[in-house]
Amino acid sequence: MRVKTEYDAIVLGAGHNSLILQAYLCRAGLKVVCLDRSHTPGGGLATVEDPRYPGFLHNTHSFFHRGITHMPWFDDLDLERYGAQYIEPELNVALVLKNGEVLKWWKDFDRTEDSFARFSKRDARALRQWRDAFVPIVGNILSAEAQAPPLPHGLRRKILSQTREGRLLLEVGALSPLEFVNREFEHPVIRAGLLFFNGLREVDLRATGFGHHIPALLASEGKAQMCRGGSAGLAHALASAIGDLGGDMRLQTEPKRVVVEGKRVVGVETAGGEFINAPIVVSGLNPHQTFLDLINREVLPIPWRNRVEKFQYNVLAPLFALHVNLDEAPHYRAARDHPDLEDALMVILGLERADQFLDIVAHHEKGTIPPTVMWGACPTRFDETQAPPGKHAAFMWQKLPFALAGDAANWDRQRDAVGRDMLAMWTEYAPNLRNCTIDSFVRSPLDVERALPNMRQGDLLIGALTHGQVGYHRPFPGAGHYRGCFDGLYLCGSCCHPGGNVTGLPGYNAAQVIHSDLGIAASWLPEPVDVRLMKKRG
Repeated sequence: MRVKTEYDAIVLGAGHNSLILQAYLCRAGLKVVCLDRSHTPGGGLATVEDPRYPGFLHNTHSFFHRGITHMPWFDDLDLERYGAQYIEPELNVALVLKNGEVLKWWKDFDRTEDSFARFSKRDARALRQWRDAFVPIVGNILSAEAQAPPLPHGLRRKILSQTREGRLLLEVGALSPLEFVNREFEHPVIRAGLLFFNGLREVDLRATGFGHHIPALLASEGKAQMCRGGSAGLAHALASAIGDLGGDMRLQTEPKRVVVEGKRVVGVETAGGEFINAPIVVSGLNPHQTFLDLINREVLPIPWRNRVEKFQYNVLAPLFALHVNLDEAPHYRAARDHPDLEDALMVILGLERADQFLDIVAHHEKGTIPPTVMWGACPTRFDETQAPPGKHAAFMWQKLPFALAGDAANWDRQRDAVGRDMLAMWTEYAPNLRNCTIDSFVRSPLDVERALPNMRQGDLLIGALTHGQVGYHRPFPGAGHYRGCFDGLYLCGSCCHPGGNVTGLPGYNAAQVIHSDLGIAASWLPEPVDVRLMKKRG
């Protein structure tokens, strides 16, 4: 090895969490370099041009960004000035039924309530009740918890039990999403819609401890958003901010080994044989990559190795994607009676009742393909820059197992057929696709892992939100505060609290921990979460 450069910190992986963390460290005056094997920054923030059809842009992984403009780091880093512009359509989500009925989620809660009332007045009242009850819980508790290093479970329960809002959160949180929805709502379509929108996409609906997710969603100000120009626009804005703050980014540079001397890290050796010296190494990678692939076995403490080997990925997380180039946007049959459907950001198809979820889970566990439930968007309805003039780009996703028939390699033989089936079903709802589809391509769960090795087994959440892998114990006991097993080693990826999806909060929270450890004061740093929660006692 030879010393290439000395830095104050090295960040491994250029996903959005890593970039957010790097920006904060650079803002504090540290000299920081980010290393990534890819040729572009952003990880899942990928927007690619179809090489066969110039001008058609496709977001091949991340698209729906929930409440990004409400995140503290978005304003702290002034990302709108760097070109990150978000669109949040009024009709946020539409669940389209085979009979032409539509269940709608609007930015305006009153309009959402009206849509629910068309299916069940009782359920609409329950929707209002739980939304109103959770507005202060989201504002005073859940937002604060998500935007801070997590509290030990016992301390958290002790603090929450001292307030009425905290006690309600603990009570509802003890349920599974399935138990909560079945207890509070009666209509099968409403149950299905609520479980889908904030259940299956993140956690096993049968898992206790997540019943509060659904009322929290109803009470949240942040709705589904899309980035103008494609999801890569957020990555480009972060990279520009880092550049202005003096940070370095080395793409197409693969880390080979985190170098440890005694009980602390001293730098990183790259696959090219270079040694980059730094007293701080922050990993945005998954636990297997960080601890098993990059740290020599003989120096890794055995308890840590055992915990990493037991870390579990989310069997329900893998996505299959169908991307289409179109002469015109999809026109749904249901729009004859619901013309506002044409302006929905997210459209859900194939979902009719809640018990379909149990069937989907069973298929994932067996490695088989369930009846199709899919969701997607036509970004070019809202952003004409993502297709040539007068043309459109659209996509649909569905959850399918990673190990198809026991082996992920089977996807290379099956993916095109699955894509054809999805397009055929989509055409049943939007008949114009039969004549306006120019071409299409698909991405299987195996393709996701190939493109983004961090998403082991196609897990976009980077770890199941079950098996105790939540909060203070995420990714596993001992690593819940973004610190590794050596001095100077930190974690900042989606394997950390509060988990996956594009929130940026693991990176934001890890930045708080590193500032604290280095004794760096900063105006953006929030009060400790226990202090904020204790202020709400009464």
